[in-house]
Amino acid sequence: MTAPLADRLRPQTLDEISGQHHLLDESKPLKNIILSGNIPNMVFYGPSGVGKTTLASIIAKRTNKTLRKLNGTNASTADIKNIVGELSGFGGVNGILLYLDEIQYFNKKQQQTLLEYIENGSITLIASTTENPYFYIHGAILSRSTVFEFKPVEKEDIMKTVKRAVEFLKNETGENIIMPEKAAEYISQACGGDVRKAVNAVELSAISTMIIDGKREITLETVKQLTQKSAVKYDREGDEHYDLLSAFQKSMRGSDADASIHYLARILSAGDLPSACRRLLVCASEDVGLANPNIIPIVKAAVDTALAVGLPEARIPLANAVILVAQSPKSNSAYMAINKAMQDIEKGYGKGFPRQLQNKHYDGDDVQNKGQFYLYPHDYPNHWTQQQYMPDDLVGTVYYEPSLNKNEQAYKSYWEKIKRNEE
Repeated sequence: MTAPLADRLRPQTLDEISGQHHLLDESKPLKNIILSGNIPNMVFYGPSGVGKTTLASIIAKRTNKTLRKLNGTNASTADIKNIVGELSGFGGVNGILLYLDEIQYFNKKQQQTLLEYIENGSITLIASTTENPYFYIHGAILSRSTVFEFKPVEKEDIMKTVKRAVEFLKNETGENIIMPEKAAEYISQACGGDVRKAVNAVELSAISTMIIDGKREITLETVKQLTQKSAVKYDREGDEHYDLLSAFQKSMRGSDADASIHYLARILSAGDLPSACRRLLVCASEDVGLANPNIIPIVKAAVDTALAVGLPEARIPLANAVILVAQSPKSNSAYMAINKAMQDIEKGYGKGFPRQLQNKHYDGDDVQNKGQFYLYPHDYPNHWTQQQYMPDDLVGTVYYEPSLNKNEQAYKSYWEKIKRNEE
């Protein structure tokens, strides 16, 4: 079976790698390390299809070490021990370079097995992961490694690779394959920074195009049909998921309606309606809150409508709600108040209750001043009278501090006037 075009076209030198200019341009630290030939333990972190495996293979070729590859999805502790066993043989004379792909799938015990040999230099580790290494990789391995973050490849760099892929196919097949500039641009944009996806889209587009008059002329429409979902890079268990939801809420909190709608569109394009609804409900309460308290039932109604009609129509009520949240005045006073109160509870504050608030109407023999003494506020002017509500050990504690929006300031002025007159 023929390997995918992305594998047949895989770069063989540093200069052929697309993107990653922050790592591989002249005078950048990683490039200098590679050129020195003195390779340390490294962790390559970033999304799929951006050159992590390719660069590791190129590095391996530049060393005199024995190259061994493992994939965290299917490798076992026995595989590690077999590699370690080579150290005593001829293959381990100059040491072993282990390329461990998807290291996040290695459990703690498997990662610990490598430690002794990484530490003494018998094994040089190059590990790659699509997940945040500080969450998924054993701390002892991280402390002995240098982490390099790979980024999605820019459209301009992918465009060069797309054109190279077309030329490669023409030379390989001997066919006259034509890809218009607009089709190449569409693939470069729609692949979401994933070079592998872009190259394979080129191959699929060529395969899907009939030969007419001795040429395969790929149309923009064909490219659109084959790549329409490729821009959606979204793993509900990975960093992309949480980064997107974080950007969504922070944009609403920051009152940027355009960015908020953009991130909503990305979430919905991935089909993740529940997450969009959940973040929207949280933001209405946490970030708008008492500055516009009527927004909470409005957003809830929009979310209920979205869940009732489903996608794609759900985008309409959610768009209304997102713009409303982004454009509303903001207050996190209630959010801060409950956080402070929860912190006091965790510290052990808040003992018992004032007698007048208890739900009992008798006192034991140990109570000298018997009686509940509860003052019913509605029996007093303005439906308020002074009495203790806080537990004894928290009397005087302030949790709620009104923000400077007109709603909270109006409430504050109202109660200051009433309480001042009562006093």
